[in-house]
Amino acid sequence: MIHAHNLQKQFGSVRAVDNVSFSAPDGAVTGLLGPNGAGKTTSLRMIYGLMRPGGGTVEIDGIDMASRSLEAQARIGVLPDISGLYPRLTAREHIRYFGNLQGINGPDLESRIGRWIEILGLHDVIDRRVAGFSHGERTKVALARALVHNPQNILLDEPTNGLDVMSTRAVRELIRHLRAEGRCVVFSSHVMQEVSALCDRIVVMGHGRVVAEGTAEELLIQTGMTSLEDAFVQLVGVPVEAA
Repeated sequence: MIHAHNLQKQFGSVRAVDNVSFSAPDGAVTGLLGPNGAGKTTSLRMIYGLMRPGGGTVEIDGIDMASRSLEAQARIGVLPDISGLYPRLTAREHIRYFGNLQGINGPDLESRIGRWIEILGLHDVIDRRVAGFSHGERTKVALARALVHNPQNILLDEPTNGLDVMSTRAVRELIRHLRAEGRCVVFSSHVMQEVSALCDRIVVMGHGRVVAEGTAEELLIQTGMTSLEDAFVQLVGVPVEAA
């Protein structure tokens, strides 16, 4: 479970995140929905410890990120907004390297690598250097790298951004698979169909704040709208990108 409480972050005169609070339970998909610039990525970076909050706290399975960061981060798998793959390493070498960083070695690690090759369909590229990979192939490698240590909590920053139809379907199926395993999944998006199809709970962000949260049905009731897109526009006051 992930709990963010009154997260704050300011860059110069710009308050990018303004007292953002929400909880994401196990066995559910929690979506951060908002337009570009709403503070979704900055909030995620503070949650997984890449960025220090200007205020507020983060707990991962009850572990405080500020005082026990390594312990908390060991329970997280992250797909960041930029994959940061090393072009000269193969897909297998990437996954193995991150497994080693998590203290996993030998037959156990190789078994885990094999599992993610199967789940993500990496058979044709697993021993190729990632230089020249398609965007979809890079995303799959980054996902395997993030999940090789079997984390309870998964953070995905716009995981289907720029993917083709088949790669998008594969990522969405993976999210459903992780939820079925009882994981806590948090992902950010500005694609309405994706959020509606995948999320058990939606946190709507605008201008660095949480402007609403609840199930899709609860957001419709709250706004009096008949579609999630119309509800979103009313809540944040800007149009959403079509899926």
